[in-house]
Amino acid sequence: MAIVDLVMPKLGESIMEATILKWHKQSGDTVALDETVLEIATDKVDSEVPSTAAGVIQEILFQVNEVVPIGTVIARIQTAASQQTTSTISSPPTPPVTAQPIAPVSAAINQKPITIGANRFYSPLVLNIAASEGIPMTELENIPGSGSEGRITKKDILEYVSSRTQPPVVVKQTTAIPAPTVPILSTPSPVVSGNVEIIEMDRMRKLIADHMVKSKHTSPHVTSFTEADVTNLVLWREKVKKDFEKREGTKITYTPLFIEAIVRCIKKFPLINCSLDGNNIIIKKDINIGMATALPSGNLIVPVIRSADQYNMVGLAKQVNQLADAARQGKLRPDDTQNGTFTLTNVGTFGSLMGTPIINQPQVAILAVGAIKKRPVVVETPAGDSIAIRHMMYLSMSYDHRIVDGSLGATFLTAVAKELESFDADRQL
Repeated sequence: MAIVDLVMPKLGESIMEATILKWHKQSGDTVALDETVLEIATDKVDSEVPSTAAGVIQEILFQVNEVVPIGTVIARIQTAASQQTTSTISSPPTPPVTAQPIAPVSAAINQKPITIGANRFYSPLVLNIAASEGIPMTELENIPGSGSEGRITKKDILEYVSSRTQPPVVVKQTTAIPAPTVPILSTPSPVVSGNVEIIEMDRMRKLIADHMVKSKHTSPHVTSFTEADVTNLVLWREKVKKDFEKREGTKITYTPLFIEAIVRCIKKFPLINCSLDGNNIIIKKDINIGMATALPSGNLIVPVIRSADQYNMVGLAKQVNQLADAARQGKLRPDDTQNGTFTLTNVGTFGSLMGTPIINQPQVAILAVGAIKKRPVVVETPAGDSIAIRHMMYLSMSYDHRIVDGSLGATFLTAVAKELESFDADRQL
């Protein structure tokens, strides 16, 4: 008999850990090669982990809801191989992380403080424990972590909670006198009365809530608005959509048309396509457009079209439809939601005229398009002004005021509107 280690697989460039959602197999169960053993979740998508060998599950090392670093052995499979040595069939695991004991709060205060930036990653499990124990973000940021790159593990925060008899004393570098200790006041639960129904958030809704709060906490949001006459764009799509679907085997929606205009304007204003790391502005050379997609559950996910500037209109339409279909069917891969540099959200899909979207961190801007409505507007012509019925659409863009000033934000948004207005109604595919 031989023992094969099943490890937590690598799920993307920036993903360092995953949460176990469900075990499909238990100790003693028979498993076939490539058969699903368990389901895991990152902060973006859920995935299934297949078996790397055929045999019997000998041991399960982690339980449901535990957060496991990438490369860690999560189960062992006993195979019928003739060799007596233990083998590992997987990608090379990352070095094991040895958890360090957390000193009591009073001792940790006297040590050199750990400086942690605003971009520190917290797993959903750590955030849930912090919320249930009444640990604010300012306090969470100062807890030492024994995980990869100083991240806080489940063990770290549980040990911290057990030693947290009082709030940590804040020590400023400019003075040797600690701030006075203030007792913790627990927030009472709201009183529920009357005819109500209480529904617990599902896991994805909790993640969305955490991301939205973090984004508002991180970026000072400013939103600018404009409108565009998209009559030419609407008429062109109506003219070509049947032939396009017959020829290409996929529909052409408005989304690839909007993305094309955004990409052109990003090339003119590259500062929109960046992120912030401390005092450093990181301008992204790749243009990866995220498109907010509503799921049947009512939740939201943002798959990413990578190198969107490398596609023509046909390519963009196929990418948009493939990612949207995969999102709705729960078939997105972890990499499909990674490394976005700018996000588009279509609030008009549900009839809304405009919105004030929240930035998808660590990006610095997100653009929302509203419903296209026919309205009487003043049309300027060489022969004079006239009133005509036109297809009009509002656009709004929220941006991080730490990097994007009002002049750049408004100029970029206006440029996108002009791109849409100048669409060639006689364009050939």
